[in-house]
Amino acid sequence: MATDESTGGGGPQPKPPPSRQPSRPLSPSPSSSQSSERELSRLGYQQELKRSLGLKDLLVYGLVFMVPTAPFAIYGSVFNFSKGMVALTYAIGCVAMIFTAISYREMSRAFPLAGSVYSYAGRGVGAPVGFLAGWGILLDYLLIPTLLYVTGAAALHSIAPAVPQWAWVVLFVVVNTVVNLAGVELFAWATRVFLIGESLVLLLFLVLGTIAVARGVNGAHFSWDPLFNPQFFHVGMVFGALSVAALSFLGFDAISTLSEEVKGGPKLVGRATVLSLVMVGVLFVVQTFLAGLLLPGRTHFAGNTATNDAFYTVAELVGGGWFKVVAALTVALSAALANSLAAQGATSRLLYSMARDGQLPRFLAHVHPVRKVPQRAVTLVGALSLVLGVFFVGQISLLSSMVNFGALFSFLLLNVSVVSYYLIKKRQRTYGLHLVVPLIGFAVIAYVLYNADIKAQIAGGSWIVIGLVVIAVRKLTGRAITLTQPE
Repeated sequence: MATDESTGGGGPQPKPPPSRQPSRPLSPSPSSSQSSERELSRLGYQQELKRSLGLKDLLVYGLVFMVPTAPFAIYGSVFNFSKGMVALTYAIGCVAMIFTAISYREMSRAFPLAGSVYSYAGRGVGAPVGFLAGWGILLDYLLIPTLLYVTGAAALHSIAPAVPQWAWVVLFVVVNTVVNLAGVELFAWATRVFLIGESLVLLLFLVLGTIAVARGVNGAHFSWDPLFNPQFFHVGMVFGALSVAALSFLGFDAISTLSEEVKGGPKLVGRATVLSLVMVGVLFVVQTFLAGLLLPGRTHFAGNTATNDAFYTVAELVGGGWFKVVAALTVALSAALANSLAAQGATSRLLYSMARDGQLPRFLAHVHPVRKVPQRAVTLVGALSLVLGVFFVGQISLLSSMVNFGALFSFLLLNVSVVSYYLIKKRQRTYGLHLVVPLIGFAVIAYVLYNADIKAQIAGGSWIVIGLVVIAVRKLTGRAITLTQPE
């Protein structure tokens, strides 16, 4: 506690009058956005995109990208692979993917950049590995919007056959490109609207499905078979099913592409990545478990038509013909508008980040001065989706076989980058978080790739070989792959 000083005379001196000097306001503590911008500057970049997204926006974005009703579209395929244990497949898938999600969380905190796995592998291992990771996931990001547009067009064509499928593709591409170009706020608002719509349909299914089970519709009764049926269970079967179901989980990784547009600091990105995966995993398990109860004793759908319409068959059981139409429309619109909107946003941020480092043509790094979005990258993704969507109309199976490989290959490199960065470069001894977790994530992803469709392995492997050729050609011509270095 402070005391008054005395000045000669020995007695206590009167206190001086209060100072009339103007008070100096306390310096405000730096906001998380300012800290993020300083961190971005330290990594060698300028803040160009607009920071306006919070945790809720990131969660909504992740959920919309993964689509809470995603099992509707591929329920029959997963059902056949898993002998009816679809709920078990999604439960294992969520647990398996959580290790990779934690790896994303750790790297997003170290490098809060829009390039996602491209930036993480590049700085965690080396620039060429980063390019290869970005190249791999680029296959996924470029083809997902195309697949979604084609899927949505096919679904709506079955309802309105007078409208050609290519016309639906054009409409979807135009709407999503306009929304992405308008700015990140409209983008965030649109994803919320789509998520609300999907959630209402899913809630309606859960309510109607529960009532149907209680009434014994189609012989339904409570059983653990959709989650575990010992008569048919074996590990290889479940992971074979997971190679198909993995498509439903792709999207949690895309949250990190918005790192330079988050106003709450890099920790929010990692938190949203893990939370969104857990939330959507729970929704997947609940809805597929309920659907399985309405198909007692069944382990297979015969024929492509029955397999493709499997969930719509369940929807008709619980709600009649009108709800079957609602479920089909939900799949169409959530795929062709909601999911592809998020996919176009993620792809444009990846192109922007790679172009900023000179790995792709630099004109793609242009940011609109007012709306603060990567305008040319968004436009290019829209144009490519339009051309590919019209070209691949009706070829859903071919596109589906190619989509998963690129993302899963990049997940392998992401898990490697965690070990390389934290244990080798930083010399930390956090073996549980930065060795055990990424090793499990790597092993799971590798096993899923091993069990993937042979067409996916051939198409995806060819794409990776092309990426390796690009790296080799650049090195031979004196234009080696490099990244912007931290200050």
